[in-house]
Amino acid sequence: MATPTNTVSDPKKTAAGNYFVANYPPFSFWSPENRGQVDSALEQSPESGTPLGLYVHLPFCRKRCHFCYFRVYTGKDAKPARVDGYVELLLRELDAYANTPLITGRKPKFVYFGGGTPSFLPPATLRKLVDGMKAVLPWDDAEEVTFECEPGTLNEEKLDTLRELGITRLSLGIENFDDHVLKTNGRAHLSKEIHRAYEYARKIGFDQINIDLIAGMLNETDENWQHCVEQAIALAPECVTIYQMEIPFNTTIYQEMRERGDVTAPVADWPTKRAWVDSAFAQMEEAGYTVTSTCTAIRDPESYRFLYRDYLWRGADMVSLGIASFGHYRGVHYQNEKDFGPYAERLDRGELPIYRALAMTEEEKLIRELILQFKLGGLDRKYFQNKFSTDIFVRFAEPLAELESVGDLERTETGVKLTRDALLRVDSLLHAFFLPQHQNARYA
Repeated sequence: MATPTNTVSDPKKTAAGNYFVANYPPFSFWSPENRGQVDSALEQSPESGTPLGLYVHLPFCRKRCHFCYFRVYTGKDAKPARVDGYVELLLRELDAYANTPLITGRKPKFVYFGGGTPSFLPPATLRKLVDGMKAVLPWDDAEEVTFECEPGTLNEEKLDTLRELGITRLSLGIENFDDHVLKTNGRAHLSKEIHRAYEYARKIGFDQINIDLIAGMLNETDENWQHCVEQAIALAPECVTIYQMEIPFNTTIYQEMRERGDVTAPVADWPTKRAWVDSAFAQMEEAGYTVTSTCTAIRDPESYRFLYRDYLWRGADMVSLGIASFGHYRGVHYQNEKDFGPYAERLDRGELPIYRALAMTEEEKLIRELILQFKLGGLDRKYFQNKFSTDIFVRFAEPLAELESVGDLERTETGVKLTRDALLRVDSLLHAFFLPQHQNARYA
């Protein structure tokens, strides 16, 4: 991403727009004119040693959260007939990939079901989807299968089904434990559903559970945040992911801001959100967790890794299925069609439903991995030397020296390490490593 979209004079305030760096180059540089680059990539053989992953976007929800900016369908747009039809389209899309030279014969190392709300689907539909996918592209070698869940959509039957289908990592979108905060932010679940779902998941043997929290939700306070952290630690999940609230333009919070003529979002400012995450991390470390990125703490990093992140941020290929989903293979980024109609129409014509794409240069591949791995807290100098034949101390001497001079970074025997303060605001530091044409550019 380029400089964060921020229309207020005080950068400490939370303004509308994208702040976090999710990929590189910025999405605004991906283009429908580049769709042919995807076809070319799929006609090639895979690069030796490159793992393959699968991402499946399930865009249905009980309701749309006020801070949500993903493509989701609710109410009449999420009726059973449409969900069933969508599953059929996903399987057709995967089948088209499975017959390409790039994918044929490969087995995914990781699988991720995201949304939307994957757990919105009923058990029978989940079985049809997963069984259909395994028939096309077996998961025998999958080291991690993650499934995102909204607690209120889970019951014993559905959790039993997920366990039987081979889900290894359950990710619960808790966000907050306070009913008032949950309601104010448009969440569909309440606190009692959190505990009911978590307890049963443990009972039936899920031994890798992640919970998501968001620092800076509407009506959140110091007292509430402290309570959330205490409750999270008491549950003792294997991983806790903490996001700092941003307000992209396609959220209902932004729509309300625009109607009022506000430029500052009605949520905590950036220093407050970072202080909350810093406090949470400190308490989690006291409880035995290890901070492994700008937003994650893991209870036992030797036993439980987040392979979706680790593989993807080191250049893995990822076939991404479904409406508006983002994928990457052979150095080519792509995003699928963003609406149900065009997505289905392309598949009906026998085409992959790709909306826009971008083939990266070798330098862009280097920068992409560098900025994403910076979010893990530091860089391994030898890794970049071995993979890209580049000494990052030389290639990025100026921005590294600047971070070091202000105390955000220290050099180590193996590379560089960010301070905790810098890690919590790393997204604002990464733009200095972008190529000139990508700086001060629109992100999405």
